Formats: sequence, C-alpha cells, structure tokens
Amino acid sequence: MQTHSNIIYLWFGKISLACKKGHSLKDAIGNRVSVAMSEISIVLIEDHDLTRMGLRAALQSHSGLRVIGEAANATQGLKLLETAKPDVAVVDIGLPDMDGIELTRKFKRHQAETGQFTTKVLILTMDHTEDAVLAAFAAGADSYYMKETSINKLTEAIQATYTGNSWIDPAIANVVLRKMRLGFPGESKTNDQPKTVKIEALASEYEQVLETYPLTQRELEILELIVAGCSNGQIAEKLYITVGTVKTHVRNILNKLCADDRTQAAVRALRSGLVA
Repeated sequence: MQTHSNIIYLWFGKISLACKKGHSLKDAIGNRVSVAMSEISIVLIEDHDLTRMGLRAALQSHSGLRVIGEAANATQGLKLLETAKPDVAVVDIGLPDMDGIELTRKFKRHQAETGQFTTKVLILTMDHTEDAVLAAFAAGADSYYMKETSINKLTEAIQATYTGNSWIDPAIANVVLRKMRLGFPGESKTNDQPKTVKIEALASEYEQVLETYPLTQRELEILELIVAGCSNGQIAEKLYITVGTVKTHVRNILNKLCADDRTQAAVRALRSGLVA
C-alpha cells in the first residue's frame, strides 16, 4: 500500500485530507471549486441496461462529468478500466459473472502491479449490510454509494471520490465507524487484549490547520457526541443548549477540520486523536 503524507490509511481504504500541504483552509476550498469545474472521466459498470443508460444520461447532463465507457459485466468492465483508465469507476455490486467487490479487488491488484493509481472506485449498490460494506472497503473501494439516493448526491460523491476523499453514504457510516473502533478484520487477539485501530501519525498539514483553527472546549464536547452518533437535538439536550447553538458549533467544527459533513469530521476526529 502506498504511503503519502496527506493520506490517512485505515484497514478499509483511505481518506485524503482536504487541506493539501502548504495551503490554508481558504486555499483548500478554492482547490475544491477548481476541481469541481474540471472534467471528470467516468466508466459505468452496471448490468441493468435501463439503469446504466439512465445513469449515463443523468451524469452527462452535468457539466464537468464525462462518461467515456460502460460495461454490462465484470469481465468487460475490468478490461475497460485497465485500458480506459478513467478518473472514477462507478461499479455495481450485483454483476452477473463476478460481483463488484471481486472486480474491485482484482482492479486494485492490477493498479498495484502497474503503479497506476489514477482511477478511484465508487461502489454503487442497494446493499447496506455490514458484510457487504466492509467487504467493499477491504477490497479497496474508495467510496460506497446507495442507489436510492438522488442523482445530485451521486455527482457530489463522484467529485469527492475524484479529489481523493472517501464518500461514505450516511446509511452505512455507522457501520464503518463502529468497525474502526473495533479494529482490523480477522485480527487474532486474546480475550483480555483490547482491540485497537492502527492509525499513523497526524499529517503535518493537518496539524497546521488545527493550530490555525483550534477547537474550543465546547466544540470538542460536541465533536465527541458527533462521533457517538448523536443528532443535533440529542446534543442540545445533553449539553443544555439550543439546537441553533449546536448547529453553529457543528458548522465551525466542519470548517476547522476541513470536513464536508459530520461523518468525515468524525473520521478525522478519530484519526487525529481529538476523540478517543
């Protein structure tokens, strides 16, 4: 597995920091806007013809997105990914000849052998069971997207995946966070030995962001409750403050952690040691 100073490595994949080295929070936001305006090449691997055609039409209607190929099964899809080298591969789990998880595993192995890591994999599925979610990330998937979500959210997920961030659908976020706390899959431990998650040292560019925008004591309290899965209303009740005040604190936390949403903030809190 590659090692880069600006990438967080967990057993299920990687989540890139939004703030790149030597850049401020303002620069990071500017970079995101710039990336969003650039064209992203996409390959669709989906066995249902109508679904695939609908996805293609919907994605092509958005400026900055370009579908450069499509496949109806995993065998064709794998060959297409190896030759076309798109920015993002949108892969359905339920393919007829080989499931999308196995396809992802084989493609990631190909990337490791060739040293070509340009293409990111976004899993597209209706399956939010723990086994499917964890297997997908263990295979090397970069993002996990539920089909019943809107097409606008899918474009956001594709853009986030393209920039190196992992899109974790809110429907399965708790599965990922819970597994992070428990540790690596298949790791043998004695009953009296606590399970842990291996986390590398905090990247220097992320430290710079926290030094520039330190979290207050109240924000740390709210961040702990976010990681625990509490809603704004629950946080307000526990801390005896209004929901409006909670929303203000949450917005400040997201800005300081360069996070797009609560799930990403929770992951980075665990990653950095801000929350145990």
